[in-house]
Amino acid sequence: MFEMFNLLAEITGSLPVALAALSIPLCIAFIGYKACEAVGRNPGASTKILIQSIIAMALAEAIIFFVIFLA
Repeated sequence: MFEMFNLLAEITGSLPVALAALSIPLCIAFIGYKACEAVGRNPGASTKILIQSIIAMALAEAIIFFVIFLA
């Protein structure tokens, strides 16, 4: 009986980490897609768009560390 509770605790503890690990690549891909789209519309602003997209990707990747430490 207690083994089932331990297994359930392990599964629920790993669930936020798994969801964050799956959603972060999607978020980074979406940021990259929108950055490419923005550069295609305004090539003169490519440097500013590149800097902002790198910062946004770094912040998106930081979410996994918060989830690992808090989960």
